[in-house]
Amino acid sequence: MVALLRAVNVGGRKLPMAELRALCAELGWTDVATYIQSGNVVFAANASPQEVETALEAAVAKTWGYDAPTVVRTGPQWAALAASNPFPDVGEAEPSRLMLLVSKDPPADGAAETIEARATAGERVRASGGALWFHYPHGAGTSKLTPSLIDRAVGSPGTARNWRTVQTLLGMLG
Repeated sequence: MVALLRAVNVGGRKLPMAELRALCAELGWTDVATYIQSGNVVFAANASPQEVETALEAAVAKTWGYDAPTVVRTGPQWAALAASNPFPDVGEAEPSRLMLLVSKDPPADGAAETIEARATAGERVRASGGALWFHYPHGAGTSKLTPSLIDRAVGSPGTARNWRTVQTLLGMLG
C-alpha cells in the first residue's frame, strides 16, 4: 500500500520520517519505507485502505498533536493511477510540473473543469483514473489554484505528488 499524508513538515507541522516508519511498524504494518520528507509511506498491511487511513490519522494526531489527512491506495490502485496519466509528454519532459492529486473520496463530477476554469498561465487539469492531474507549466508554486479551492471542487481533502514521486513510489511497491 501507499499512504500519502497531507501537509506534513510544512508550517511547523514536524513529522520525522524515521518516527513515522516506527509508528507504522507499531500499527503492525510490515516492509515500511518512506520517501522524502513529505509524508509518503509504502508498506504491507492486512487491512483495507480505509482502515489504514483511519488508524494512521488517529496515530499521527495522538503522537504529534495535529490532523494530517491521509489517503491510502493499494499497490494495484497506485499502478492504475500511474497508468492513467493524461499528460505522458509532460511527465517525460517536466516531471516536477505534473502533479497527481488523490483524494479521500472520488473527485466530484466536473471538478477538473471547475478548477481549470480558475487556472491561469496555461495550467491544465484533467480527471483520469479516479484522480485529478495538474500540469503547471510555470511550476505549482506560482499557481493561484489554492488547496481550499481544489478541496471544494473535489468534495473531499486531497494531496498531490509530482510525477517523479508517483514513479518512485510505484518502483518502491516492487
